[in-house]
Amino acid sequence: MKRIIAPKGTKDIFPPEIAKWHYLEEKLRDYFPRFMYKEIRTPIFEHIELFQRGIGTETEVVQKEMYTFKDKANRDLTLRPENTASVVRAAIENDLFNRVYPLRFFYIGPMFRYDKPQKGRFRQFHQFGVEVFGDESAQVDAEVIYSSYDFLKEINVRDIQLHLNSVGCENCRPNFLKHLRTESEKRMKELCVDCQKKIYTNPLRIFDCKNLKCIEISNDFPKIIDYLCKECGTHFEEVKEALSIFKIKFNLNPRLVRGLDYYTKTAFEITSSQLGAQDALLGGGRYNNLIKELGGADISGMGFAAGIERIILQLDDVKHKKDKMIFIAYQSLPLMNKAIQLAKSLWDKGYCVYVDYNLKNLKKQLKKANKIGIDYTFIIGEDEIVNESISIKSMKNYEQITIKQEELDKWLINNI
Repeated sequence: MKRIIAPKGTKDIFPPEIAKWHYLEEKLRDYFPRFMYKEIRTPIFEHIELFQRGIGTETEVVQKEMYTFKDKANRDLTLRPENTASVVRAAIENDLFNRVYPLRFFYIGPMFRYDKPQKGRFRQFHQFGVEVFGDESAQVDAEVIYSSYDFLKEINVRDIQLHLNSVGCENCRPNFLKHLRTESEKRMKELCVDCQKKIYTNPLRIFDCKNLKCIEISNDFPKIIDYLCKECGTHFEEVKEALSIFKIKFNLNPRLVRGLDYYTKTAFEITSSQLGAQDALLGGGRYNNLIKELGGADISGMGFAAGIERIILQLDDVKHKKDKMIFIAYQSLPLMNKAIQLAKSLWDKGYCVYVDYNLKNLKKQLKKANKIGIDYTFIIGEDEIVNESISIKSMKNYEQITIKQEELDKWLINNI
């Protein structure tokens, strides 16, 4: 019979790699509450309109990468390709914007995009991110950027660089797009087929192209930084000034436009030279019109999303806290119940304990304990029952001691 394998672009995660995921998730839940973020969880599928309106119908995500299906009521549903639109929808639907406390959220979860699988990029991938609502200040932009950069430093991600740009707003961007379209039309025949289409749909996306020829040509195109209105220009200068206060170095990158249409003003990305061509770890920016576009109030937003798989690739040296493991071995079948009783008492106290109910031979149990990396084996035999004691064997140096049962709690405190 033919084996069933996982769909292309997905992967199973199991030990020892799963320890890195636990480490990262624990760090996230410890770090971002320092900035008053609260965790939010949204459904993994939404109505397709949410992403069409939120992300933009001309983006590659909507046109080429979304997993969309019809349910039994013939409704078009989409596995979420990103989570900002979902968080905004949740905030609007649940009236969160009328709460008094800071509107700051963080999330962790799977996303889905039909894309060519490659190192650190999957069709089911995972992101964590943050969203800040209702604060239009340049300083909060800098704080969000600082928190993302500092978090990567805290978990020892190496060789990271911050790239920064402003993508303007609805007041200054149309004038820039007009000039960009004019200049790109002049060299249209030299651009790839995709970029030729983008000239008339969304010329900003030309700067996203990875074709080396297109990159070379577009380097000569107008830069949006030169077309910013006074408000956007002032905002961008204040962001840079605040970043200097946070002592964060950055590279001005006029090609940085992000892949989603909802961004306004600040856009940023953090890369690592350790990852090769696909070097982006996280990215984000300001989105002042998205909430209104999705039916909410005229409230601003700022945030970022980070690729967990790519960050995991950087966590080779993680020293994840490992609970010491105890194996309960019994000398003969009649003593199995005693082993179970001891195991339960240890589980109740929070210890990591394993009992093998299938191996009746003590020698085989010890061999199994050694094979699976157990730290200590507690042995229950006839002598231990008679003397109300427990024999403890270290599986690291094979030393063995016998202690009274009433001494066990003290031994556990000192050794586990």
